[in-house]
Amino acid sequence: MKITSYSEFSHRTSLRMGSGTRILVPDLIEGLGGKRPVLFSDRGLTQAGLTQEIIDIFEAVPGIQLAGVFDDIEQDAKTSNINRAIQYFKECNGDSIIAIGGGSVLDTAKGIKWGIHNKVSNMALAMSGNVMELWPKAEPIQIPHVAIATTAGTGAEVSAIAVIYNEMLGVKCNLLNPYINADIAVLDPDLTVGLPPKVTAFTGMDALTHAIEGYFTSKANPMTDALALHAMKLIVNNLKTAVIQGDNLAARSNMLQASTLAINSFTLTFGEDPVHNVAHTLGAKYGIPHGLANAVLLPTVMRNLAPLYFKKVHEFAFAIGVREPSNNPEDCLAQCLEVIYELRKEIGLPDDFAEYNIDPADIPKLIPAVQMDPSGIGFRIPEDVIEKILKEVIPASVLAE
Repeated sequence: MKITSYSEFSHRTSLRMGSGTRILVPDLIEGLGGKRPVLFSDRGLTQAGLTQEIIDIFEAVPGIQLAGVFDDIEQDAKTSNINRAIQYFKECNGDSIIAIGGGSVLDTAKGIKWGIHNKVSNMALAMSGNVMELWPKAEPIQIPHVAIATTAGTGAEVSAIAVIYNEMLGVKCNLLNPYINADIAVLDPDLTVGLPPKVTAFTGMDALTHAIEGYFTSKANPMTDALALHAMKLIVNNLKTAVIQGDNLAARSNMLQASTLAINSFTLTFGEDPVHNVAHTLGAKYGIPHGLANAVLLPTVMRNLAPLYFKKVHEFAFAIGVREPSNNPEDCLAQCLEVIYELRKEIGLPDDFAEYNIDPADIPKLIPAVQMDPSGIGFRIPEDVIEKILKEVIPASVLAE
C-alpha cells in the first residue's frame, strides 16, 4: 500500500477561557494532583501587580497553598534562568508548576519541567542545539502544570515547543516534546488589559506570523489550515482595537484565542519558517523582542521569498480581508502585503530596526548565523536573499554611513 500523505493533529492542553478565569487556578492545580505548586513569573509582572494577584487568590482560599514564588526570569527563556529556577523548585520541595506571563516565562516553565524530569543540572549543556523528543519515545512528564497567559502572541501556554536561549552558544534552540506544554492553560483577558500598546501590537504580530508560517508550510493540512485562517481573521479584526482600546475585553479575549489557534497551526506543521529563522538570529544578537522582530521582518521576508506563498495566496487574501484579490498570484501577494504593511502602521510598529543600531558591518557574520539557526532546518534561506532582507530592515541612513 502506497502512502501518499501523512500528517498529525493533537492538542493536549485543556483551555479555560474568559474574564475572571484566573480564580480557578488553585482548584485546577489541585485537581491535577499538585500539593506544593511553585509560581513562576517575571519582575515586570511582579511590579505590575499580576504576580500578587495569583498569590492573593491562593491566600484567599482554604487548602492548597503556594510553596514558593520565583520571578527572576528574563527575556528569551535563558538557560541560566532555568538552572536557577530548577534549583529553587527543589529547595521549595515543589511538586507542580504554575507559570504566569508571556512567552519568555511560559517557555522557561517548560524548560524547568523538562529539566526536572530529565535530572538536568546545566541546561546550556543539555540544549546545545534543537532537542526533538517525539511520541512514543517521549515519556509523559508527571509534573502538574498550569499556564496563565498575559500576552496574546506566543501561544506558549499551549505549544509543545519551547524556544530557549543558550547563553553559552549565543543561539536560540528549540525544545520539542509533546508533554512539556501545560496540562491546563488559562486565557483570562483581564490579565492582558494592562499590557502597553506597543507590546500588545508586537505580540499580536507574532501571532499573525505564527498563523502565516503555519499556513504556508509544505507540512500544512486542512485541520491546521482551519486554525491558521481563523486566527488570521481574528487578528486582523481585533488587533488594532486591542492596541487602541486596551480595556476592550472582547478584543483582548479574541486575541488570546487567536494566539492559541495560531501557535497550534505553527507547531503542528513545523517546516518552512523563514521569518522566525531570521527573527531568532537578530533577537539573539541584538536583544530584539521576538514579536517585534517578527513584525518588522514578516512582509519583507514574504516579499523576498514570494514563490513560497503563491500556491495558497488567494485563500490567505480572503482571510485577511483583501477586497477583490487578483487572480495573478504575484499581484495577489502584493495586495496581501499591503494589508500587513497598513496593519503594522496602524498599530504603531516600525518598518525597520532603527532603535537597535544594527551595524551593517555585521551582515557578513549574520548570514551564516541565519543559515545555522535551528529554526532554519526546514528551509535554508539563500545567502543573497538573507543579505537583501537584512539590508531592507536596517535604516537606509545607517547603510549609507
